[in-house]
Amino acid sequence: MRILPLFVLLLALSVSAEPRKPNVIVIMADDLGFGDISCQGATTYETPNIDRLAAEGIRFTSGYCTASTCTPTRFSLLTGGYAFRTKGTGIAPPSAPAIILPGDATLPGMMQSAGYATAVIGKWHLGLGGVEGPDWNAEISPGPLDIGFDHCFLLPTTNDRVPQVYLQDRRVLNLDPSDPIRVYQKKPSEDHPTGITHRDSLKMDWTHGHNHTIHNGISRIGFYTGGEKARFRDEDLADEWVKRSVAWMESKKEAPFFLFYAAHEPHVPRMPHERFQGKTPHGYRTDSILELDWCVGEILAALDRLGIAENTLVVFCSDNGPVMDDGYADGALEKVGDHRAAGPFKGGKYSVYEGGTRTPFLARWKGAIAPGVSDEIVATIDLYSSLAALTGTAVPEGAARDSENVLGALLGEPGAKGRTELVQQDNGSSGNFGFRSGKWKLVRHDKGKARNVVVEKLLETTDVPRLQLFDLAADPGETRDLSAKEPERLNAMAKRLEEIVASE
Repeated sequence: MRILPLFVLLLALSVSAEPRKPNVIVIMADDLGFGDISCQGATTYETPNIDRLAAEGIRFTSGYCTASTCTPTRFSLLTGGYAFRTKGTGIAPPSAPAIILPGDATLPGMMQSAGYATAVIGKWHLGLGGVEGPDWNAEISPGPLDIGFDHCFLLPTTNDRVPQVYLQDRRVLNLDPSDPIRVYQKKPSEDHPTGITHRDSLKMDWTHGHNHTIHNGISRIGFYTGGEKARFRDEDLADEWVKRSVAWMESKKEAPFFLFYAAHEPHVPRMPHERFQGKTPHGYRTDSILELDWCVGEILAALDRLGIAENTLVVFCSDNGPVMDDGYADGALEKVGDHRAAGPFKGGKYSVYEGGTRTPFLARWKGAIAPGVSDEIVATIDLYSSLAALTGTAVPEGAARDSENVLGALLGEPGAKGRTELVQQDNGSSGNFGFRSGKWKLVRHDKGKARNVVVEKLLETTDVPRLQLFDLAADPGETRDLSAKEPERLNAMAKRLEEIVASE
């Protein structure tokens, strides 16, 4: 028998004992409020799988996204930069061109450079194709594969916007070349069925907007024809995405992987699978949250079955806060009852009050993160720098300029701190911002108008002062404006916010 030198044995032991880089899964819900999960206040239904994540990891009571609408939050997650710095990052319309371009530094690109397999499955809504937008009948580029993802299986925009098809890597799945997809800005013909002309045929009525092309008995934003074999059924979205996600994880279980699972629930149109319909007292909105919870459970079950749960960091978050009537008559407003989707906070989607951006934020890494609750400030924009630190990867110079390394807080390390300040925006260039600095919150509405201030009422605009100041420690619901009592603090925070917003 050959006897190896001692230093060779020690080297072999050190190599074999070196911990493997953890897999990373980011699960982003869509329009999920702080109070929409049962571990944070929901009492009329339960979210056991999301609650399991919280119980086995850290639940952040000051976890944020950086915008109260979908496209800018997703942009900031993937680039590490505040979306208000980049034009064209408001809610993307149907057939919008790609917002993040080849050559841009991105979170998935950084993970690729760290040796990770990368995939995004679910809702995209960051534009596709060149300046004219995507050609739905050809290879689509640029897209996710050009900014750091190895694989994508996507809903191209959001499901209330056309077209209702899947994008697999660079092509629309199941597209028949003899039945090309055409997307139009205007009604393509006088006899084209819409939510206005064929309202009686709808299985879910619209309340505002959302009355163009009808698909699956639901009218949408935008017009399109063709692609009949490529179109999906709303009720099957979650099942398909879970199936694809689990299959991809199975194929990558031997190498570190990064999966961005971008759920659609509970965004409109809320049309969950039939097995979830009617299971909650608040209509399809919270039925969809049960579907989301099932998705989380299936992903966790796959990790357990594959034996990789102990080597996988799972982050659960939302792209913005809640909204009830967001264009469809699905009963969410009428059946809300005592449920408070934003929990104790004011505002929701479209709002820069806390309910618009303070959302569920959970982190679990079994065996590495001790379970608990943290009040440290962390945000989705920070995942870029934090995961770079986790993987030992350098952030390119000038990249991720607004992303902070809060890895210690995410991992629950004793004494580790999160952010000290955070800017919150609404959709685009409205001049509406929230600015949290420690326990203090400045709210700025340049036009004196705020949307969705009371989530449980109709989506409406409210007159508000241009500047407001709140002590979130004493008043998390932002009910007592302290501007008159704290003029120096108000002015100092307003100046600091303007410095950040104006900086290039």
